[in-house]
Amino acid sequence: MSKGHRTERVGEEIKKIISEMLLKNIKDPRLEGRMISITAVDVSPDLGYAHVFIDVLTGNGMAEEERKAAEQDVLDGFSSCTGHIRKEISNKLRIHHAPEISFRIDKSMEYGSHIDEKLRELGLE
Repeated sequence: MSKGHRTERVGEEIKKIISEMLLKNIKDPRLEGRMISITAVDVSPDLGYAHVFIDVLTGNGMAEEERKAAEQDVLDGFSSCTGHIRKEISNKLRIHHAPEISFRIDKSMEYGSHIDEKLRELGLE
């Protein structure tokens, strides 16, 4: 089933609002000074839930454990300011009930790299 235009528009607006908040309003030390990208927002058809996918941009030389720790730090930072983010979304979108927000690390780049590697192994690339 395809997503409706309304959910797509709301998702894009939520993405803009959170991105703007990262630049100006959010002062959590776990988020400040990090390169964070909001890659997508998936909103449920009833607009009750929104899954916000984030990418924490780290250096290539960073060890796997350090990268995972940095990602967890960012998730914890977002979790601690979820109420503030929901309030801002509610105000800017002029809706009475902002969706419940969950933050997730976007693994699409890792998955794409994994598929490329498998294709190379099979000689299909």
